[in-house]
Amino acid sequence: MLSRTPSSRARFRRSPRSLTAARALFVATLFGIVVGFGSPAVADIYVYTDADGTMHFTNNPKGDKRYKLYLKSKPGGGRAPRPGVVPVPPSDTSPERFTRYDEYIRQAAILYQIPEELIRAVIRVESNYDPRAVSPAGAQGLMQLMPGTAQRMQVRDVFDPRENIFGGVRYLRILANLFNGDLALTVAGYNAGEGAVMRHRGIPPYDETQLYVARVLEYYRRYRTISDVVVASQR
Repeated sequence: MLSRTPSSRARFRRSPRSLTAARALFVATLFGIVVGFGSPAVADIYVYTDADGTMHFTNNPKGDKRYKLYLKSKPGGGRAPRPGVVPVPPSDTSPERFTRYDEYIRQAAILYQIPEELIRAVIRVESNYDPRAVSPAGAQGLMQLMPGTAQRMQVRDVFDPRENIFGGVRYLRILANLFNGDLALTVAGYNAGEGAVMRHRGIPPYDETQLYVARVLEYYRRYRTISDVVVASQR
């Protein structure tokens, strides 16, 4: 189950046994992480720790000497399409897309007890709210379900927005249960698979997954703190 603080900030329960220093970095306040669709990050990531111990991340320190290099991107990090996959990058640029699926998001959030803000963050990072998107790896729809995952989640039409959202949120619920409500591990498992998270006993050491977690948590923070969904989505 998810618990809420008096300020209604959604939080996952955390297992002390599973905490690691590397993963703790990603539960801090994050901002300014930009990653390309369907590919590893295309920018170096910098970090600084403020007086309160909160770690801040950005891909553009703008000359701020407090920031130190945290993760260096690899040149030529684009992903080649899998055989038989025809990638379809997100192309819907209308602001209306950010609120078009509100009803489905609310319904899935209530049914599976996952914060709406987290669902929105995953959709924003995965497909930029375009239900027609197909990644080079073959992930499809709003929440970018792989064919095997869609089958496990009993999704019949992966391009149907409601089915895709319900399937993706159901998977988030399964991951949250598996990882004792740990938010960072849940998000990492959504990207890399639960097997990879269990093998590495934390966020897998893949650039794409680590930056995916940072980016999802950044949007999660934005959706919690900015009431206008359209404004929170435009970054």
